[in-house]
Amino acid sequence: MALRLTAFVSGNVQVAGYRSIVIDMANAFSLKGRVENRNDGRVKIIAEGEDEKIKWFEQAIDIKNASIFVSSIEKSYSPASGEFEEFGMLVTKDETDSTIDTIVSCLKELLAAVNNMNDNLGRKMDQMNENLSGKMDQMLGKQDCLLDEVRDVNLKLDRVTEMDIIELKSDMAEVKAALRAKGII
Repeated sequence: MALRLTAFVSGNVQVAGYRSIVIDMANAFSLKGRVENRNDGRVKIIAEGEDEKIKWFEQAIDIKNASIFVSSIEKSYSPASGEFEEFGMLVTKDETDSTIDTIVSCLKELLAAVNNMNDNLGRKMDQMNENLSGKMDQMLGKQDCLLDEVRDVNLKLDRVTEMDIIELKSDMAEVKAALRAKGII
């Protein structure tokens, strides 16, 4: 049997995205009807569908999150009329203008948050660059020390090699002299 739920929802439910969520949930439950803002700050929901799905929907519209807070729901039931072809939102012209204003305000807040994030990211990148620059200077300093040590080792090796060559030349000269003295060469 098809049932009709008429609900008046109070709380922070206007200009918070509540109606869009209600539409998504109604479509998920294959319900038909409409949702609209009332001048008294409440949201009116008319939903028609199978009894069990209406009961699930009724629980699902009691939302409490960061931007939406349902404080109470006045409910009444009647047989479904079948007057709705789908589930939609009733919107007035003034409401469209205020919704656009709300969207613009939210976009400004989002832009400010993104700019703040970019500023923070820029500072962090500057700090990282400074740290990296300091580390690179340290590494270059160590590299210079290493190069100096290698040069010193090369100079010492050159001296040792030079001394060894001089000693070898001297030894060769003695060997030649001894061979000449014996008449071998």
